Amino acid sequence: MINTTGSITLTSPPGCPRAVLTNATIVKVKNRLNQKKRVSTRKLAKDLKISRTDVQRILREDLGCKPYKKRKQPKLTNLQKTRRIKFANWVLNNYSKDDTKKWLFTDEKLFDFDGIYNSQNDRVWAVSREEADRKGGFREKTKYPRKVMVWLGACVEGLTTPVILENGTIDAEVYINDVLPIALKCGDKMLGSDWTYQQDGARPYTHRLTQEWCVENFPDFISKERWPPNSPDLCPLDYTLWNELVQCMNWNRITTKATLIEEI
Repeated sequence: MINTTGSITLTSPPGCPRAVLTNATIVKVKNRLNQKKRVSTRKLAKDLKISRTDVQRILREDLGCKPYKKRKQPKLTNLQKTRRIKFANWVLNNYSKDDTKKWLFTDEKLFDFDGIYNSQNDRVWAVSREEADRKGGFREKTKYPRKVMVWLGACVEGLTTPVILENGTIDAEVYINDVLPIALKCGDKMLGSDWTYQQDGARPYTHRLTQEWCVENFPDFISKERWPPNSPDLCPLDYTLWNELVQCMNWNRITTKATLIEEI
């Protein structure tokens, strides 16, 4: 361009020209989006011979799409998938929709002083890495943070009293003596005399003595033979409530084990 015009001013914008977005183009984008094979907006723009900006505009404005990051989930074996289907059929055949509203879901989680961190949203704007570091571009992390374990139950009526296990571990004896009586008391208070206790397949929960305690004390419970393995997506605590609880905590005031417990 400099050789022919003596100027570095672009005579036309770089890249694909901005297209008139016809219905046919929108349909093409939609069809590609519905294919199982993932495709980037850059590749889509190249294939359809339109600009990447036009592709993004179609996705957002015409198709109402938003970009979502992939979420992690346990990888299931064929046997585990079969057990999930078996569990789903068992629930459908033995519980009505109203019955499932009387389930007490439970789970445990480790908390430490470092709290949670979202690297995607926590950014430092700077012209270089060195400047970003000077502006606080580090996140300090304790090498061996002290931890506590929290057990919690959830149902349509709300949350149970949390049980805080200060040593950060749980076994069948601790579970039977310190957790299950709280679960029974809270379940009866919130759900009455007819409800179902849910627990996952962790070893303290599947222990013979634990299962016997549940049979003798709970109105109903899901036995270790029923609950499918690697199924955190079936428990509301795992897929949403723990995160909500962590977001509500004031991590700036947590400096000791005692303040961590108080904040929980």
